[in-house]
Amino acid sequence: MSFQAYLDAIEVKTGLTPRQLLERATARGLATPGTKAGEIVAWLKEDYDLGRGHAMALVHVIRNGATISEKHVGADGAHRDESAELWLDGRATRPAGEAP
Repeated sequence: MSFQAYLDAIEVKTGLTPRQLLERATARGLATPGTKAGEIVAWLKEDYDLGRGHAMALVHVIRNGATISEKHVGADGAHRDESAELWLDGRATRPAGEAP
C-alpha cells in the first residue's frame, strides 16, 4: 500500500482528511517536538480506532509535513507513490491526474 493510500484509507475510516487530523493533533499539543509516537498512536486508536500502521502514517505527517522520501516514488511494487508530496486535503479534492 502506498503512503498516499494509507492516508486515503484513514479518511474513509474516520471521515476526516489528513489535514483535519493534523489540525486536531496540533490542537491537542501532539504536534510539538518531543511528542512520542506512542502518544499519537494511542490518541488515534482511542478516538478513531486506527491501527498502528495507519496511525504511524499520520505520525509521519504530524512530524514531517506532507513530504515523504523519494525512495518509493516511481518504484515498482505495492509501496509505490506517484509523488514525494502527499495530498492532505481529501480524496475528493485531489487534482485531476493524480491517483485516487
